[in-house]
Amino acid sequence: MWYETTPLAPGLWRLTEPAVHPWFQANFYTLAGRDAVLQFDFGCGLAPLRPALPDLPPDLPVIAVASHAHVDHIGSFHEFADRRGHAAEAAGFAGDEAVTLAALLRNEVPGPAFTRPPAPGFDLADWRQPPAPLTAPLDEGKVIDLGDRRFTVLHLPGHSPGSIALFDAFDGLLLAGDAVYDDTLLDDIPGASVPDYVATMQRLAGFDCRLCLAGHGAPFDGPRLRQIARGYLAAKGA
Repeated sequence: MWYETTPLAPGLWRLTEPAVHPWFQANFYTLAGRDAVLQFDFGCGLAPLRPALPDLPPDLPVIAVASHAHVDHIGSFHEFADRRGHAAEAAGFAGDEAVTLAALLRNEVPGPAFTRPPAPGFDLADWRQPPAPLTAPLDEGKVIDLGDRRFTVLHLPGHSPGSIALFDAFDGLLLAGDAVYDDTLLDDIPGASVPDYVATMQRLAGFDCRLCLAGHGAPFDGPRLRQIARGYLAAKGA
């Protein structure tokens, strides 16, 4: 199968595309609530995602939330009817490759873009991500309600103008996207902003969470989150 699914907790799974080039190998998450399912991020979408999702109650609606509009996070966004993200990247969700950076995956990764094709005869040169315009915008303070848990939207720009995270304050779970992860934070790609990233890291340097599930790499806890943020600020002299 193209996707790899890892259970993280009851009703919570991490999905990846292990055959994709490491630059574009993102984490995306499925969380089953009482009244709805949250799908947070969507990989590159080189193969259909919905058939690969965990076995979920068929009567539950799926709320699809994109952390930002880069190619490795919105590939299968179009497969969902209820699509939410930050309006600052609406053009990317609608298919603008200047925002999604999809051409980097097709043309500029060192070596092959994947170790095996997602389907026989698949040609990456001819592949384009289908547009997935937002059906509802998300900004700071909006709430995603799953019935038995609620996630608040945090607008954390820097990596991209519309980067968002979702925080369940009751459980202490932060779904961070690419706003922060335990590796070199990319702030020199098209659409990134060092001043915005500094402001985001100043916010996260005092942020408390139990667990951070990021768009890349392994999970980490609140102390490590604050350490990453403070390290970035020190490197920028902020």
